[in-house]
Amino acid sequence: MGELAAGAGSAAMPAPAKGRLWVGLRPLWEDKFGLAGAVVLAVLIGVAIFAPAIAPYDPLESVIKPGGDLAYLEPPSRAHLLGTNNLGRDLFSQVLVGTRVALIVGFVAAFLVTLVGTTVALLAGYYRGIVDDILMRLVDVAYSIPLEPLAIVVLSFLKPSIWNIIMVVAVLSWRAPARVIRAQVLSLVERPFVKAARVSGASDLRIIFLHIAPNILAIAHVYIAITFGWAVIAETSISFLGFGDPRAISWGQILHQAFLSGAIRLAWWWAVPPGVCIMVTVMSVFFIGRAYELVLNPRLRRR
Repeated sequence: MGELAAGAGSAAMPAPAKGRLWVGLRPLWEDKFGLAGAVVLAVLIGVAIFAPAIAPYDPLESVIKPGGDLAYLEPPSRAHLLGTNNLGRDLFSQVLVGTRVALIVGFVAAFLVTLVGTTVALLAGYYRGIVDDILMRLVDVAYSIPLEPLAIVVLSFLKPSIWNIIMVVAVLSWRAPARVIRAQVLSLVERPFVKAARVSGASDLRIIFLHIAPNILAIAHVYIAITFGWAVIAETSISFLGFGDPRAISWGQILHQAFLSGAIRLAWWWAVPPGVCIMVTVMSVFFIGRAYELVLNPRLRRR
């Protein structure tokens, strides 16, 4: 480590940037599960970006075999790596394109949920009193509303789309980080550094977002990973029930079509690949969050 520091110090202007990059990536490098999760997520992001270019077939086009017959429920082969569905569409191409929906829903929902939940927790824990009571009662109301039934009602009135699904997930899922992070904020408010900031004349917003907020990043970071998994599973569940965006190809839509066709048990290649993709995606982000949690909370490493 000393040699690394010496080399960084003797370099020119690019050295500090390289050092900061290493500090940011070191938790993943030191944790095998975190590194594996980062590699898998990087592959998924690459697949999502270049899916239309690497997909061998149009995911919405029925494939006609050389003899003129429809490629109906073809098992995996060289021509179709994951087989075809009852409409003759290539499932490998559909799974590739479906990666986009999973990552968009996961990342956007995770950001919104963590942002809203953390903000509510900071305000409730700092101001306490009537503000805390009102915000925590809203959390209780959010806990009393199940996600899937609300999504069905909302999407029945609104136009089914990915963004409406993200909105439903964000409206309810902020409740968990808000309640957990609030408990930490209540403890931080009594610390000497917060009292010193008040004595020095710092405003409430400055204390909340510059003094208290950095100390709850560990928990917030963990909830980004947790919420990503929740969002991916929620989108899959909603699409599987038939309330997903009909214009978008997602892993949930693939499972929905397999269930409707009645071939979900006969054509295993139709249901297994999207299920495996969902599992691998959620696990990869969880392992990344776990790696950084061990750095931000060193006591967890000793356990």
